[in-house]
Amino acid sequence: MRKTMGLVVFAVSLIANISIVNADVSIKAFEGLWEGNAISQSNTSVNFSITSRDLDVEIRPKEDGSFLITWRTLQRQKGVPGAAEEVLKETTRTYLPKNSGKIWEAVPSTGLHEGGTLSWASLQGQALKIYSMALRKNGGYDMLIYSRTLTGLNMKLDFKSLRDGEVKRTASGTLIKSGR
Repeated sequence: MRKTMGLVVFAVSLIANISIVNADVSIKAFEGLWEGNAISQSNTSVNFSITSRDLDVEIRPKEDGSFLITWRTLQRQKGVPGAAEEVLKETTRTYLPKNSGKIWEAVPSTGLHEGGTLSWASLQGQALKIYSMALRKNGGYDMLIYSRTLTGLNMKLDFKSLRDGEVKRTASGTLIKSGR
């Protein structure tokens, strides 16, 4: 009887914890400075098919439901094998709410046909997903998809770069919250 009761208590607590982990969160749960690294895999580079990246992301929700995000990536995917060039890429965007606090649209700096990007964000469970699409001169498109998922105290990043629907590069890594 005691073992059965112990198993019941364990099962109930396990289900409760799964429910908490799978619960939807607000954009405020992502607030702060997150730092970490990722491993990138490329289908288009012979010399740098697998590389390491240092990255950070800062997310600042605003009172009006919008948020500001800045992400920086130190890439090592060009140059000579064994002595890769380090290139720091930085992007800052403001996203305005569009639908019940779960979908945002980026404030465009340049139109899509003038070389700008079409970008939106959505909250899906514990994941903040950011999509960015740019038109290419030949009429094709490039799409970047960033999925940042809260996992307890960490944030998991899954990144995909697509060209005309074909995967060019992926990256996966973990970030820890290093500042408010």
